[in-house]
Amino acid sequence: MRFWYECNDCHETYNTDTIMYRCPKCQKTESSDSEFSKGNLIVRFEKDDLKRLSAMQDLCAQDFLPYDIPDIACYPVGPTPLVYPKRLGHYYGLNSLSFKLDSALLSGSFKDRASQLVAAQAIAHNEHVITLASTGNAGAAMSCAGAAYGLDVVLFVPEKAPVNKLMQSILYGATVVPVRGTYDDAFALSIAYTDKFGGINRNTAYNPMTIEGKKTVSIELFLQLGKALPDIIYVPVGDGCIFAGVYKGFYDLREAGLIDKIPHLVCVQSDSSHAISQAWRTRKFESVKATTQADSINVSLPANGRMAVRYIDESNGWAIEVSDSELFDAQRELAKESGIFVEPAAACAWAGARKDAPDLRRRFKSNCTVCVLLTGIGFKDMAVFDKTVRMPAPIDNSIEAMTNRFS
Repeated sequence: MRFWYECNDCHETYNTDTIMYRCPKCQKTESSDSEFSKGNLIVRFEKDDLKRLSAMQDLCAQDFLPYDIPDIACYPVGPTPLVYPKRLGHYYGLNSLSFKLDSALLSGSFKDRASQLVAAQAIAHNEHVITLASTGNAGAAMSCAGAAYGLDVVLFVPEKAPVNKLMQSILYGATVVPVRGTYDDAFALSIAYTDKFGGINRNTAYNPMTIEGKKTVSIELFLQLGKALPDIIYVPVGDGCIFAGVYKGFYDLREAGLIDKIPHLVCVQSDSSHAISQAWRTRKFESVKATTQADSINVSLPANGRMAVRYIDESNGWAIEVSDSELFDAQRELAKESGIFVEPAAACAWAGARKDAPDLRRRFKSNCTVCVLLTGIGFKDMAVFDKTVRMPAPIDNSIEAMTNRFS
């Protein structure tokens, strides 16, 4: 589809066929390393192109993307399962509760959606190297897509990132570069690598195609529900890129004339990493000291914070914070009561939904439809259970020992 870029902050538009990352005007106005960055770009489409999509019979989420996905069957992204957890819905009084299970994607996380589109962008521009920084999931997803499409992936990671996620990327064949420092340090090196050696930079929000790829979850959900919408969607939030992608999908559906409203989108953050929820409340776009154990949402200075706050407002949504103890309890509850095993960052969304449940029943009554976005599989970070879950002691190989164990 025909597209151009619009700056989220100054609203300058850019018509270009070249790869573009951020608004050059706004980049020059940034005054502090402790404030949310400005100049993230939004992909905009010709309305006629969107309107044509509304008449298509066999519509799919990838039809709404700015680049055609090559050989889609070699790296399929969605549709992911929509699960209806009846036991949890009954317990919390949420009669129309569903989980969108993006932990079922090829690399085990939501980040496959952005990586599929960035791979398509690289192929369209005849680039063969993709660079990024990641604490794990984005790197694993991009490495997975790189393996599928024969692209070289250079991944800069903080040396203390979860080893399971880093091993994923190594097994996919990426060049993994651990950095002695933080994610921000790894991010800076990845930008410097692209400046020096070229290729495509996939960094979240820095490359506007990451948000554009993530929007497919909303279009997919709309199609799975028979071209209907849930009332409320709970999204786990770190840097704000997933949240922006969820909003953008519904925005494009509305521009195409397929829907007339956007669901209430709820930003769920750990209270130990709450830069965006605090900015939404105070309108002060400042960094925080992030210390949550849910590494995928442990973000001090969110890369897409301003856009996320804007989209909370534009969806008539809200922000909620949960403690790490609530988050880990939600993770265990999902496994035990619905058979769904997700990583801590994904469980954050469910922690927020169940915390909100009494208020939802009061505000929206029993007919409220709630969807919770579960973004990453639990096997990615097993170390979080080292101090809380223990394997039972073995018994002797005898009927007597077995009888004693259950008597």
